[in-house]
Order: sequence, then structure tokens, then C-alpha cells
Amino acid sequence: MLVRCRFLVANALRPSTRTITCRASDFYTDPSKNQEPGVSTSPDISPKQREILDRALRVDQAGEIAANWIYRGQFAVLGRDPRVGPLIQEMWDQEKLHLEVMDKLQLQHEVRPTLLSDVAKVAGYALGAATALMGKEAAMACTEAVETVIGEHYDDQLKDFELLPSSHPSIPLLRDVIKEFRDDELEHLDTAVEHHSQRAPAHALLSAVVAGGCKVAIELCKRF
Repeated sequence: MLVRCRFLVANALRPSTRTITCRASDFYTDPSKNQEPGVSTSPDISPKQREILDRALRVDQAGEIAANWIYRGQFAVLGRDPRVGPLIQEMWDQEKLHLEVMDKLQLQHEVRPTLLSDVAKVAGYALGAATALMGKEAAMACTEAVETVIGEHYDDQLKDFELLPSSHPSIPLLRDVIKEFRDDELEHLDTAVEHHSQRAPAHALLSAVVAGGCKVAIELCKRF
């Protein structure tokens, strides 16, 4: 029942089609777009709106730091496995791009980074390495649990961003970046399931522990 519920949540978040012509993140990775107003300026908004924006970007940057170190830990253990090593590397490379974009968003909007970035690195690496040592399926179960939470988190953020003004070009672009990253994370979830995440020992317990830890981390990084 737990697995089925999580699939239902993931499928509810996932768009029915995904046709990509230009990814929103390209505006942050393409040097020719560095001077675009949506990339180089931040809106003049109310304190309430600023709090929404600051908390969101602080959490998202911290989450991408943790994700990078989770995959680093998994790759340290399973990187030489010909079946999952390239897969982990591919997902890790995507998280590296996510972090690059979040770092630029943090600077653009002058958001204070989380004070817990070092904790995120250590905890992320430990989680990635520990689940990988439990086996390939456990590593995939870790990815499944993390990405389920992050998919829900990004969807909640998009609802919060409805309170931000669309008149400034950075806000519609930010929404599109979050949608893009949400879809990427849900693809990672699909990949994990396709590679037998549910065959992990004590799958339900492992998933609950990892997901619970992610939710606690999100709340802590909002504040600190």
C-alpha cells in the first residue's frame, strides 16, 4: 500500500507530456544569456513575498548540495559496477547542473545560504554510501524515497510561487526552472523503480526512514 501510494503521488505530480525545446535552466548555463533581466535582476517585492522566495531558494540549494553528495557516496561504492555505475553517474551529472543553477539563483536573489551546508554534505555522503553498501537495490530505494519527497516539495513550492508577481521576468523563469527540476527528479524516481528499488531489504522501512529524514532536513533548512 505504501509503494502504491507513493506511485500515485509521483504520477499526480508528473505532467502527461514533456516536450522540451529549450530548458529553463539554459538561461543560467548559457553565457550568452547572462545579461537577460530574468537572470541578472531580482524583483522588488513585499517582505512576505521575499520570505517565500528566500526560504524556497535556501532549501533548494541545500537540497541540491545533499543530492550531489548522496550520488558521490553511491558512486564511491558502486561506481565500478557496470550495471549501475553509469546510471548513478548520469543522475549525478544532472544534479551537478541543478546545483550550478541553484547557486546562481541564490546569488541573483541575494539569498542567505543555509548554515547547514556542511551537514548536508556529510549526511548526504553517508546516506549514499551506506545504502550503496547495502546493495544496488538499496541505493535505488534511497533514490526513490528522496525523489518522491523532492517531487512533492517542488510541487508545493510552485503553489507558493503563485503569490509572487509575474510582472518581473525572473519569477516566470524561476517557476519554469522548478518545473524542469521537478520533472528531472521524477525521472530519477522512475529510473530507480525500473532498477528494482522495491527489491531492497526492508524496502518500506528504508523508504520511510529516508523520506522522513528528507522532510526534517527541508524544515531545518528553511529556518537555518
